[in-house]
Amino acid sequence: MDPRDRRESVEVETRNVEERNDSSMVASTLIKYVAYLIIFFGLLYFLIRYVFPMF
Repeated sequence: MDPRDRRESVEVETRNVEERNDSSMVASTLIKYVAYLIIFFGLLYFLIRYVFPMF
């Protein structure tokens, strides 16, 4: 039996991936991380401006 003559049943699975793009969710996440950055740099500014000169 020649392997080229052998026929097999092959099932092909297809997936449809739909990307959900909720702009309000993206905006709220952006605002959250911008707030984190402002707090972080505010803390750094405080440390450099007021705490480090004491040493």
